[in-house]
Amino acid sequence: MAITFDSALGIHQYALQARVQRAEILANNLANADTPGFKARDIDFQAIMKQAQSNASGFGMNTTNSGHITEGGGAPGSLSDNDLLYRTPHQPSVDGNTVDAQQEQSRFMRNAMDYQASFQFLSSKFSGISKALTGQ
Repeated sequence: MAITFDSALGIHQYALQARVQRAEILANNLANADTPGFKARDIDFQAIMKQAQSNASGFGMNTTNSGHITEGGGAPGSLSDNDLLYRTPHQPSVDGNTVDAQQEQSRFMRNAMDYQASFQFLSSKFSGISKALTGQ
């Protein structure tokens, strides 16, 4: 019986990748907190994970022609421009900027904690595989 990384690690490797990409998006929002007209963006993490799970299970949509529209991009867990959403501000600023620095910092820290949790879970999966291979 063959073991693949997809079957051994499940969706967690894609969750880690999506957390990294979300951290980049949130950092970009924070970097442009004072840029007039900048629109804050974010991803729908649950939609990304649902797409990654369907692609990893083999029941996802495939393109057979270069003219076909892809369902959210390339590899499972990766983002395309269609996955980026604009955030609706609670209090829009006069200059058109929709970044609320405090909310962005909060989301960034939450994402960092979720990344750490996903990383520890993935690390425990590798530890279990290593113990199984060495017979411990």
